[in-house]
Amino acid sequence: MAPQDGDPQFEPLAADQEKAQIFERDRKIDSTKGNLRVRFAEDPDSQRPTPRCPPCPTSRAASLFIGNVLILFSVVIALVLVAAQFDRLSWDYWRTDISNPGTNVSTCSTDTQYLLGVGKGDITGPVVEINLMGYADPKQLGTGLRQRLYSRAFIVGDIERPQDRFVYLVLDTQSGDTAVRYGIINALKELGPEYAVYGHHNIAVTGTHSHAGPGGWLNYLLPQLTSKGFDRQGYQAIVDGAVLSIRKAHESLQPGYLSAGTTKVFGANINRSLFSYLANPEAERMKYYRSEEEDGSVEKDLTMLKFQRASDGKNIGVLTWFPVHGTSMLGNNTVVTGDNKGVAAWMFEKSVRGDSSAAEDFVAGFSQANMGDVSPNVLGAWCEDESGSQCSFKNSTCSNGRSQACHGRGPAFREHDDGASSCFEIGRRQFEPAKQLYDHLVHNPSPVRGPWVKAFHTFHDMSNFTFVLPDGRQARTCPAALGYSFAAGTTDGPGGFDFIQHDGNENTTMPIWKVVRYFIKAPGEDQKACQHPKPVLLDVGEIFRPYDWSPNIVDVQVFRVGQFAIVVSPGEATTMAGRRWKEAVGKNFKKILDQDMERTYGYTSIGPSSEPIVVLGGPANTYTHYITTEEEYQIQRYEGASTLYGPHTLNAYINVTLSFLPYLSSESASPPVHDEKLMPPDNTNRSLSFIPAVVRDAPPLFKSFGDVLVDVDSTRGYHRGDTIRAVFVGANPRNNLRLEGTYAAVEKLFVDQANPQKSEWRTVRDDADWSLIYSWKRKNSVLGTSEVEITWETGEETDEWWDKELGPGVYRLKYYGDSKSLFGGKIQEFEGVSGAFTLV
Repeated sequence: MAPQDGDPQFEPLAADQEKAQIFERDRKIDSTKGNLRVRFAEDPDSQRPTPRCPPCPTSRAASLFIGNVLILFSVVIALVLVAAQFDRLSWDYWRTDISNPGTNVSTCSTDTQYLLGVGKGDITGPVVEINLMGYADPKQLGTGLRQRLYSRAFIVGDIERPQDRFVYLVLDTQSGDTAVRYGIINALKELGPEYAVYGHHNIAVTGTHSHAGPGGWLNYLLPQLTSKGFDRQGYQAIVDGAVLSIRKAHESLQPGYLSAGTTKVFGANINRSLFSYLANPEAERMKYYRSEEEDGSVEKDLTMLKFQRASDGKNIGVLTWFPVHGTSMLGNNTVVTGDNKGVAAWMFEKSVRGDSSAAEDFVAGFSQANMGDVSPNVLGAWCEDESGSQCSFKNSTCSNGRSQACHGRGPAFREHDDGASSCFEIGRRQFEPAKQLYDHLVHNPSPVRGPWVKAFHTFHDMSNFTFVLPDGRQARTCPAALGYSFAAGTTDGPGGFDFIQHDGNENTTMPIWKVVRYFIKAPGEDQKACQHPKPVLLDVGEIFRPYDWSPNIVDVQVFRVGQFAIVVSPGEATTMAGRRWKEAVGKNFKKILDQDMERTYGYTSIGPSSEPIVVLGGPANTYTHYITTEEEYQIQRYEGASTLYGPHTLNAYINVTLSFLPYLSSESASPPVHDEKLMPPDNTNRSLSFIPAVVRDAPPLFKSFGDVLVDVDSTRGYHRGDTIRAVFVGANPRNNLRLEGTYAAVEKLFVDQANPQKSEWRTVRDDADWSLIYSWKRKNSVLGTSEVEITWETGEETDEWWDKELGPGVYRLKYYGDSKSLFGGKIQEFEGVSGAFTLV
């Protein structure tokens, strides 16, 4: 059921209640029931002195016109002639409602049309034998797949100026990346002149920050170390899938409408570095305190853009922003998933299949926000030792003074499943309020308005940037460096050895680390002073051999559509850092918005309709680790130690962003020109790789690929809730990533009662579904033998999915594999099928 007026789940954007009530009345919303708690993207035309559309006839008006049909006819003709003279903008703002089957659209619509398109592409890289990206543990090698990874593309463009557009990508990866972005842009160029409109300025490559995907695809050396170097296969899978998603979005471009809203998400995130957060000024923190449940330490807002095509009123996608780390899957997990945001997106897309309001290829993107200090392990950090006590508040250690036993607990931490149950639950807790907000916006559109679609992007060297702070002090940034507390990890994933958060330095750790630091690259005195009070462990911004270890040149980018702005962050901004960044952009964007309304509509709005909506998405385009406030930086927990460019990193980002913000004005004809000297390096063709290749696959003696080694129990009926398994003679899945395909499937027998010979097996689950798990195990490296286990956890199927997609019947498990021969390296496809079984 869609949320109702007065539903306490939603929060109003409008501070001016009188203007909000006028807007609600115009949108046919009964405001007498109380404030509708939805964040509206208000109508910038609500201040126009002329009525936006003719008032509906009243009985009094009808009596005046009775008997005067000729006059009425003349008036109608005159209005039509006048309307014909209006330019596109006026017509968009005065047009009457169109027929929208499957949705409820206002009868007095003044919505702006945009070019809109969405698309989705498979980016699942090698799921075995490659280090998973995020926890930096070289022993965490992939062993299978629980959920395919995707790129989801969202394109917004100006109908009159189609060159003014942007592409926002949401990848199920740890972050965006310089090499991946170069690869995407170069591949789009090869598609021909039709795609020449896409480039550095208007493509944002963001990651959901999942810690459960294959690594080895990043541009710089430091994140490549734990994956034994660069993995071209995984890199190419991401590039190709992202390009495919953009192609699908581009090919589906058509006029449509955007609606924006915000809702609260509770129980899905907490602050994992509260000690650092409390270093921020109390007055500032109290601005965000609402209650004990919403104490301001993390943001609870989920902001949504809903994409609706004009041709038939169908919704084609949603793009959301909500802050929570992709660390529900734990550091001991070895199966690939999209983590909690991957779950949320998958659930949303499943939920609208067959929905009259949604198009067939509906795409749901769950993008990250300012989540640098935000954890999905909502039960807090506890010591997994004999004490069973909570970890130290200041430095997240246990009774032995070490951090290794300190672990955050998800909502289902008692399940020994490497975090899978908690991951599913945190994903569900994001999906459900998002779906309720979507349902509300379907029936009560809250449109984005104003024809302005703008984007800018710049490369900025942060290694020695001097600028003036808002208080007049001069500040500078430093070459990238990581502090001692970086090696301590977090409560989501503790580090090793004797490193601890907050108190880590060369005097509290073993002397060997000082030797290691000196051997790699000891920081100079200027670097020490610039990074103070960070004790530098790895001076990564000043190491360039065999190629750059970390980025010094960063991406700064902002998108704008109507009164909606997206700050694209290259790093993980903490809760308060993100707020300051968004607030600074919002304050300056407000001036641009008012000027644009004055130029376009001849007035400056002073009510809630002029309020900009600003979100922050990332980590995007490259990976610059963390962005903390100056106060949090002083504490030097993990986030502060991982803020690369010194204590003024955040203010530097804000300074650069604001200096380029005028490019979002309607007066800006083109974005800034890139300085080729500041283009970051593309290391794809010089990156080192020590990842062993697949040599061969072979079946055991007297067996063939795909043979069943352990079958299902066909003699008894399974019940919903049972776990069903089968083991097959397998081959290495790195031989074929099966992009846009599957390694595993559940098939159901559909019987034609009239002609049983026409009965057929149909796929009802594949490896994109959470309940189906593909696991691979090497049995003998010399002989090349391996086994594949396919597991169907029917207990993960909800009542809705069971009734809608499954139900009692006859099923079987199917395995799709590809073997590699020793001589010639030929890849050969094969299949394996379990016995049939009944499920009730």
